[in-house]
Formats: sequence, structure tokens, C-alpha cells
Amino acid sequence: MAENFDVVVIGGGYAGVMAANRLTRRGDVRVTLVNPRAAFVHRVRLHQLVGGTDSAVVDYREVLADGVRLVVDSVARIDAAGRSVALASGGAVGYDYLVYAVGSGSADPGVPGAAEFAYPLGTLEEAQRLRPVLDGAPSSAAVTVVGAGPTGIETAAELAERGRAVTLVCGGVLGPYLHARGRRSVAGRLAALGVTVLDGPGAKVTAVTRDAVRLADGRTLPSEVTIWTAGFAVPDLAVRSGLSTDAEGRLLTDETLTSVDDVRVIAAGDSAAPSDLPLRMSCQAAMPMGARAADTVLSRIAGERPETLNQSFGAQCISLGRRTGIFQFGNRSDVAVWLHIDGRPGAKLKEAVCKGIVKHLAEEAHKPGGYGLHRLPGGPARQQRLSAKQAEAPAPTAERAS
Repeated sequence: MAENFDVVVIGGGYAGVMAANRLTRRGDVRVTLVNPRAAFVHRVRLHQLVGGTDSAVVDYREVLADGVRLVVDSVARIDAAGRSVALASGGAVGYDYLVYAVGSGSADPGVPGAAEFAYPLGTLEEAQRLRPVLDGAPSSAAVTVVGAGPTGIETAAELAERGRAVTLVCGGVLGPYLHARGRRSVAGRLAALGVTVLDGPGAKVTAVTRDAVRLADGRTLPSEVTIWTAGFAVPDLAVRSGLSTDAEGRLLTDETLTSVDDVRVIAAGDSAAPSDLPLRMSCQAAMPMGARAADTVLSRIAGERPETLNQSFGAQCISLGRRTGIFQFGNRSDVAVWLHIDGRPGAKLKEAVCKGIVKHLAEEAHKPGGYGLHRLPGGPARQQRLSAKQAEAPAPTAERAS
């Protein structure tokens, strides 16, 4: 009788769904996806949920392969030695291989009053909590968005386009990833929408109260609704399970995305730290990593040597309301270059990317193995950093669990 292999995927986001779909390539692999929600969260649209232009939710039937068993639950602990995961609701699910794709959420602000009075925007539940608060606030209410990465910029623009009085507090540079030319374009569009942008070191938030935000330079900003988009953090599941992590709690892996502790555990997405050199938290990294993680599992099942991570970045796209956006090109090492597309074409490109994400997942669900972006050649910067790190590392002292 032929042997079957059980693979459990923890996390039903971009990386987890891609991995689960791809694993169905083999008929002898039984895939179980454990996720706390019954629907797929299209996280890059959370700012639209807050603005009232999208639900940011997709039915799993649209993106998940029929052969994947969905368990709506949370994982309380991973028992690597026993090859099982304990569910929060009770019981356990055994595995031959585990894909760790738990993603990320909002980071602890670490600023007095922020946890009590600011609204984070890293998860579906946080966006759903914020939406009625905004709907219930008068149109003239002062809204402060803290954090000038893509989420902060998109949220500020989305709300300003709907007539809100928005201040964007950068705490540093507006759009740190952007090239100077792209940054000027974004600043111009935000100004046209009426967004007040506060940048520079003096614009770092030092305290949040019920109706104000205090800055490092002494200014106090009236704020009836404060939205916190500065920084993301990963769940502590790997730490609680006794697996090796980096300082932020991401699972430490080699370049095949295999845990440094256990060859049966493979990671992908925001919660992975390959060679202790984690990639930029983004769906642009998560989906290729999900495909690579699945390929690593399938290679091990086939008795073959897994390929190594070959991550390539090409751009960062940011919506600036529903009518304008920017598509900032970058090189293969994920460094922004002078070229960008803005205005209405930029908005169309951003929307095409958002729709393309769901399309990629759906196509992999219907034809597993068809996705190939994880095979694009990566930039030299990572290889240089990896070579330098390997040169400094001590020789391994023990074999990993098998």
C-alpha cells in the first residue's frame, strides 16, 4: 500500500495559501491548512476596508485548492519532537512535514497611551474595529495616521479622498523605500488631497491621549481618531514552541527555508528568517516564499535536494486614493531606482497587482505547480550579505532533527 504524507500548513495568508495549493501537486500528500479565520484576508486592501471601498476578504473557495482541508482554529503549540500541533480549541493534528506561515500583525507601539487610544491596522479584526469608529466620527474630526510606510500613506490618502481632515505623522522620512523622485510625487498627491505631512526627527510620536498626539519636538496635535500603522510584529508561536528564532521571533531557517532545528519544519512569509536575513515583510515576498517552502517539502518527500531561496523584488506599489497611485520600480536587490509610474496609470497598476495576487493564488489552486515567480534570479545584495554572514559564522556542532 502506497505511503501518504501529511503536511500541516499553519497560517492561511499569502504564503500559507500558496504553499498549501502547491503541495497538492502530489496525490500522496494530504494537506491541512490551520487558520483562525474562515475567509482569506486580502491584507493589502485593509486600508480600503477602513475607507469603505472594499471588504478586504476573499472566500477561500476562490483561492484554495479543493484538496486542502481547512481547519478554522489557532495553533497553541508545535510539538516538533512528536510531529504534531496542539489546537487552541483542544485536540491535535499530526504531520510528517510542517509549513510555518503564521504571518505578522501590528507591533506593540511602545509609546505611552498608544495601546489605549490608538487604533492599529495590521489585521482584519483591527480594521473592522476601526471602521465604525471612523463612521461614527464627524466629518470634521481630526484624524492622525502614524507611520509613513505603504500602509500609513495608503490609509491617509484613502481617508482624505473621502473628505477627512488627515495628518500623516512620519516619525522620519515619508515613504522610506521610495526614491527621492517617487517621494516627491507622493508628497504632491497627499498635499493635493489635503493631507498634512509631518516628517523629520521631530515628528516622532512620544505620547497618545484620547484626543491628541504629542511629538518629540513638543508639538501637540489634536486627534479625535489616531490610527497606528508603524511597524509589524510576528506571533510568538515559534518561541513558545521552543524553536530557534531571531530577535523578533521569526523562525530561523537555512536558505531552503528549513528550520535550523528540524528538517521537518519549513517556514515562509513574514514569520521566516532565512539565514537570519529576513526579507521585507510583504506579499511580494510571501507568495514566492510559500512556493519555495512547498517545493522544499516536495523535494524532501521525493528524496531530492531542495533548491535554495532565490528571491527577487522589482517594485513597490502604493495607492493614493482610488484615482491615483505610484508604482515605484526597484532593482533586484530591492533598492528603489529613479523610475516610477504615478497618477492614474499608477493607480491602475496598483489595482492590477491587487487583483493579480488573488489570480496567482487561484491559478495555483486549479493548476498546482504553475506559479514560477520564486524562480526569478535575485539580486546580488542578499548573496553578498549571506557570504559575509557565513564567513563569520562558527562551524555547526550538531545535526538537525530528522
